[in-house]
Amino acid sequence: MSARTKIALGLAAAALTSGLATAAAPAVAAPNTGTAAAAECGVRSDGRLWCGNRSGAKGYEHRSYNSAVRGPLNTSFSWFQCWGYGDRHGGGNNVWYWTQLDNGQWGNVPAVDVHTSVDPAPGLRQC
Repeated sequence: MSARTKIALGLAAAALTSGLATAAAPAVAAPNTGTAAAAECGVRSDGRLWCGNRSGAKGYEHRSYNSAVRGPLNTSFSWFQCWGYGDRHGGGNNVWYWTQLDNGQWGNVPAVDVHTSVDPAPGLRQC
């Protein structure tokens, strides 16, 4: 094999390897980052719902807009421990999701702010 052929094969292998690594990167994006994470919404093996949400969504003490605000979800991808019924909201139902907010407090987030396709999310336990 000539030196020119070896160089060409080496360059082709490098291009192929870097192309595959680039294509795979979004699929292994960490939670709260990347387009793959934002598109995901489902219950994982840890029993939590991992789903996109409205950035800036508020978490409330109770499942009611009249209760105290405990903090925000500043991220646009979060996990939710469980769900429960509460006040009706703009999402057309009365489902709220329980999660640890970005400030460390726990709160209820109305389903209108969680990007589920159906509420309550299938496979997530009720609390």
